[in-house]
Amino acid sequence: MTNDKIIVALDVPDLESAIALVDKLESVSFWKVGLELFTSTGPSILELLKSRQKRIFLDLKFHDIPNTVAGACRSAARYGVDLLTIHATSGKDAMKAATEAAQQGASVAGIEPPKLIAITLLTSISTRQLAFDLKIPLELPEFALEMALMAKECGLDGAVCSPQEVAQLRQTCGDDFLLVCPGVRPTWAEKGDQMRSLTPCQAIQAGADYLVIGRPITAATEPELAWKRISDELTTIQA
Repeated sequence: MTNDKIIVALDVPDLESAIALVDKLESVSFWKVGLELFTSTGPSILELLKSRQKRIFLDLKFHDIPNTVAGACRSAARYGVDLLTIHATSGKDAMKAATEAAQQGASVAGIEPPKLIAITLLTSISTRQLAFDLKIPLELPEFALEMALMAKECGLDGAVCSPQEVAQLRQTCGDDFLLVCPGVRPTWAEKGDQMRSLTPCQAIQAGADYLVIGRPITAATEPELAWKRISDELTTIQA
């Protein structure tokens, strides 16, 4: 069965591995392509997914000066992907430039622009790391909220946040602001390197629009069964 709220992370090193995983999980309709795979394959992986009528979350987390971020978003928008990420910590000028550039790139290609999504804070960062390593004096939920609000002010379509911040962001940013949650772990899956996690059901109930799930599905002994198990769990709360 399909569940359009789940984005499966195609976190594999090469095109051959990606094709094998997509073949194995035929019922998955939405895939995330991140830095490792895109660096390995370039746009060929996007062309493959598009040819199979899959939706694409191109998660390259652009973070650079405004002119460079704009150029990257302009180019990425031409691929016809559905979601595209930029770090909120790039600042207001970069996010505004990214929004305009994504519109321009898509217009030239004659397609719909991607939804531009801000990274508030990587889900691998803990409260202690935010304070002691990054020297940011705000509490972690407050920092994530400030980044999301800045992204909304700049015209972005949504934010990536941990499931533990999603309820507050939903309440503050409104229903039209997309919230994408990685770091989601079913109770029966290993936590891995995710520091701020919830189960898929908890994340959806808290207000997430999309869940990004990788290893609990892709590293499972039987990925199709893991995918179906999570989909079934979500179906029970959506009924």
